[in-house]
Amino acid sequence: MSVGRWFGYGAVLVAASVTLVGCGPAPEGGSTEAASESCVRMVTNSGGLEDRSFNQASWEGLQRAEDELGVEAEAIVSTGETDLAPNVQQAVESGCELIVTVGFELADATLSQAEANPDLAFAIVDEVVEAENVKPVIFDTAQASFLAGYLAAGVSKTGIVATFGGGNQPPVTLFMDGFVDGVAKYNEVHGTAVQVLGWDKAAQDGAFTGDFEDINKGKALSESLIDQGADVILPVAGQVGEGATAAALERGGVSVIWVDSDGYESLAAEFRPVLLTSVLKNTQDAMVEIVGAVQDGSFSNEPYVGTLENGGVEIAPYHDLAPLVSPALDGEIEGLRQAIISGEIVVESPSAP
Repeated sequence: MSVGRWFGYGAVLVAASVTLVGCGPAPEGGSTEAASESCVRMVTNSGGLEDRSFNQASWEGLQRAEDELGVEAEAIVSTGETDLAPNVQQAVESGCELIVTVGFELADATLSQAEANPDLAFAIVDEVVEAENVKPVIFDTAQASFLAGYLAAGVSKTGIVATFGGGNQPPVTLFMDGFVDGVAKYNEVHGTAVQVLGWDKAAQDGAFTGDFEDINKGKALSESLIDQGADVILPVAGQVGEGATAAALERGGVSVIWVDSDGYESLAAEFRPVLLTSVLKNTQDAMVEIVGAVQDGSFSNEPYVGTLENGGVEIAPYHDLAPLVSPALDGEIEGLRQAIISGEIVVESPSAP
């Protein structure tokens, strides 16, 4: 068994907690025979439950499972690196039959507890852990980012768009690869030469802030990209991306493509005027599906891979910036979506799941 290093955002964990009654402690000696199907425990990594990323989305999915499937959920939010393994152990000792962990930082603890508790079901979001009782929940975001790149090229007035990441990690660069390829497709179709700043797909290198929390770094980098002519920016950097929205709002004439969640709904309302769309990971549906599988006995370790075909990834509505998107451009994007779903277009990336 091995751990695949599919990176999730962040490093420093923020304290918060949500507790719902339902599960008692595990029997002494760590036996899981009395584990209940009526509850689930989720252990977060960075940013707490309102990180506007996959912690929040995973928790929203478990809250939906409470409403739809009757399961009771608790989120255990870590406060630092030393909390990770103890928090997964705490989740196991709850007696719940399903344990959900979020991000690469929890991979080792998830693997260790999964091996020690083969009768429990584990799911890990945005990371691959190879074990008989662990289901990876991952997303082929390059597919949706391809659409976002095509859109960005189509609305750009300067002929220059940009992207940057929090760190050079596979699920970050997967967005960036798809975005660059989408711009290239637009150029191919329209005979244009829209340029992408911030990412060289061939070299697999580009612009990174080095973390996922310092909004000021995101703003400074975005201002630099704007100074070079970029008028559409895709930040793949968790909370750091808020710096891009702040820079776009201040400079004017610049729009932002958010990632993971619909930024129009998850970010402060003041940023809505600059949000063109978002590249979505539908973690919520995955959580409900997994809870249901544990309840009906169909749970397996086969990875859940979100794609355009199964609705696991998508781009959000254009919201306030819909007037920038002509009916012709919107129609082209819909055609590309169908071509990717049918396999006519294959969006490739060395970081693809």
